[in-house]
Amino acid sequence: MKHESKTTTDHDEIRRWAEERGGKPATVEDTARPGEKAGLLRIDFPTGAGNPPLKPISWDQFFKKFDEEELAMVYQEEKADGETSTFCKFVNRENAHVGSSR
Repeated sequence: MKHESKTTTDHDEIRRWAEERGGKPATVEDTARPGEKAGLLRIDFPTGAGNPPLKPISWDQFFKKFDEEELAMVYQEEKADGETSTFCKFVNRENAHVGSSR
């Protein structure tokens, strides 16, 4: 079922999923530790709420932080009603069941 959550660490898959929905890599403002270019990661969508405030970052910066923090992305392709979903969250890879979603 397409509305079930999937989990991935694949950079190309994450970028494809985000860009198909108009999403861009971002970090939550003021969450980076000293010396870091990115703090908490988010995908910023055109329909985003704007709370918390997000700061755009490059895909390179995004994936550097993603790998440093050993994150995985949990996401949906579609909502239960068949609409395109923008649901995603970032979780620790240790706590995620990462499988191929292809």
